[in-house]
Amino acid sequence: MVDFEKLKKICKLIRYDILTSTTEAKSGHPTTSLSAVELITTLYFGGFLHLDLKNPKNPTSDRVVFSKGHASPLIYSLYHVAGVISQKELMTIRKIDSDLEGHPTFRFKYADVATGSLGQGLSAGVGMALGIKLRANHASPLQNVFVLLGDSEMAEGQVWEAIQIASHYKLNNLVAIADINRLGQSTETMLGWDLKTYKKRFEAFGWNVITVDDGHDLKKIHEAFSNWSNLSNKSNLPTIILAKTMKGRGVSFLENKEGWHGKPVPKDMLKLALDELGKIDLNVRGKITVPQYQISKIKDQNDKSKIKKQNILVTNHYPLATNVATRLAYGDALLALGDVNDNIVALDAEMSNSTYSEKFAKKFPTRYFEMFIAEQNMMTAALGISKLGFIPFASTFAAFLTRGFDQLRMAQYSAPNLKIVGSHCGVSIGPDGPSQMGLEDISMFRSILNSTILYPSDAVSAFKLTQIMAENDGLFYLRTNRKETPVIYDEKEKFKIGGSKIHKPVGVGHDRPSALIIAAGVTLHEALKAQQELAKKGIETVVMDCYSVKPLDVQSINRLTKEIKNVIVVEDHYPAGGVGEAVLNCIITDNQVPRNKFVHLCVKKLPRSGTPEELLRYEEIDADAIIKVVKNLIK
Repeated sequence: MVDFEKLKKICKLIRYDILTSTTEAKSGHPTTSLSAVELITTLYFGGFLHLDLKNPKNPTSDRVVFSKGHASPLIYSLYHVAGVISQKELMTIRKIDSDLEGHPTFRFKYADVATGSLGQGLSAGVGMALGIKLRANHASPLQNVFVLLGDSEMAEGQVWEAIQIASHYKLNNLVAIADINRLGQSTETMLGWDLKTYKKRFEAFGWNVITVDDGHDLKKIHEAFSNWSNLSNKSNLPTIILAKTMKGRGVSFLENKEGWHGKPVPKDMLKLALDELGKIDLNVRGKITVPQYQISKIKDQNDKSKIKKQNILVTNHYPLATNVATRLAYGDALLALGDVNDNIVALDAEMSNSTYSEKFAKKFPTRYFEMFIAEQNMMTAALGISKLGFIPFASTFAAFLTRGFDQLRMAQYSAPNLKIVGSHCGVSIGPDGPSQMGLEDISMFRSILNSTILYPSDAVSAFKLTQIMAENDGLFYLRTNRKETPVIYDEKEKFKIGGSKIHKPVGVGHDRPSALIIAAGVTLHEALKAQQELAKKGIETVVMDCYSVKPLDVQSINRLTKEIKNVIVVEDHYPAGGVGEAVLNCIITDNQVPRNKFVHLCVKKLPRSGTPEELLRYEEIDADAIIKVVKNLIK
């Protein structure tokens, strides 16, 4: 039997907490938090949510994503009422030494993913729901994922990408809760309180829709969740609860008023606001239902499928001097990893026959998720899947990853374990033209604080670097080529994060090389061609395969540049933010004057269609261009 009187008391306390904590912080979003109080109180303390508060990462728990992350005062107040945050801690919201940040991040242990860049939370929920269904195949029960959506953020296209894919995969364990409070930050939302139109749109996308005409009526909200509970057992569709609410609910001078978004109640008005709430029971606490399933079974299954740090043999796959595209080797490596680790999953944006993730898809169809041409949703969904303990590899053309940059930027605040693969990078893809050329991707991933960027030049290095990504936690980017390149490394060659390979010519005989040429990927092969031609003329050069772009092999670069004064970086990427800038940072002295002659060969002209060879020549990043630069430097 539901104790609605107690739920009312809890709602009052939560409103009190929202108001007092944001006033204390002198910033925050109380009004958008107040509108969802009854909705989320009913979810948490009305018997519908199953959470293990003692073990926040318990895989048998349901998941909650607050897509409207600016409602963090509501989130923290819920956990105060649940008894895991003290009143004293609650008053530290937005302080420098507090884990209760303005928008939730991984520092708050009850948040799986960081939110606050609006429109991303439903995608994270999709990923979690997919992961839960996949894990259910391993003998665990089906948990549910609840996502609180704001009505303003439903203008974001990513929300509708997630809505489509949720229906496609029949995610009946996904529940969106839409707080339709009508007001955005600066104006009314497009649909206001028009629940009928919202309902038609979600139904058209294949969702179950439950409407609540008063999102502050606890009995009606409880009935809506009860209806969902019955629907989820009978339907294979995701569900949304659309609730008409009022921004600033509970305080008359805030209710449904414009101009209060993102503003706390001033200290001199706080008493007036609190008086309107009436008597507050500061000691009332809510109880969240604990999952009943035994965690040991899932733990045992996870232990069996942890990544094994073992060498996956590539014997006879890639004989020396044969031509193999690195994207193909990535597909081979992903397939091999799938054989040794059940936690490896793959996602692709309908490019699997180009990225070669199709190899994995054909053998492991239950662990492959086609995300179609919706890169933003794919990035955040991959993050969501990772929070279930899986290791997601998400691939598409490098050019199209730029669409998902905000999603990757946000992922860094969720302690991510993501493996991103961008194929068809640079002008070397050839005649498809500039729209398909990834020329900004290194810059993009370098700007993410704790990312790792790997850029293989041949099949062996691509295979082994893919394995390294699987073995290590974090946000990784693998840059692969469309163009076939010669295999230059033996299968026994070892690679590491922060490593490089040094290539020296044979039989030149000089005491000191004339130039250091640093390259990776396609341009490494151009550098090696140039090295051979220069050697014939008695000019010795050293070529560095900079396969680890971030972190760089700084030690080797510093050692080599102490002896070699002419440095050339050649890359199939735009000038800003690429390998050249990364290397230059290493060889600048304390007084900011380069101690070496430095030349950066990169894509400086607006690209166009052509053969790979023509385009490398056009952009002056081919062997001939390197030879010309070396000769000019040593005059």
